[in-house]
Amino acid sequence: MKKMNLPKAVADLVKAQDNFDSVAYANCFAETAVVFDEGKTHHGKMEIKNWIAKSNKEYQVKMKPLEYSETEQILKAEISGTFPGSPLILTYHYEFKDELIQSLKITG
Repeated sequence: MKKMNLPKAVADLVKAQDNFDSVAYANCFAETAVVFDEGKTHHGKMEIKNWIAKSNKEYQVKMKPLEYSETEQILKAEISGTFPGSPLILTYHYEFKDELIQSLKITG
């Protein structure tokens, strides 16, 4: 697998996800960040931390980055865990502000 040059916030997010560390995960986001996932919107670092902590507890998701487009700010990653259909390939659409994630939309 070729080495991807991921932005620091994305690399930190993948590491936090693989360690099931909801605090480190939330720290990849700006205070006013928004996450869109499974038809729900999570506003701000505290909601994001609570959302990922619940997800980690339920599904124990691990992320394996497959490809990253710097121009489109899109990461394709294989996620696996204790959920139906595992593993899946999802697309993470990022927007950044001051090197933190301002917006993340996760699509199938």
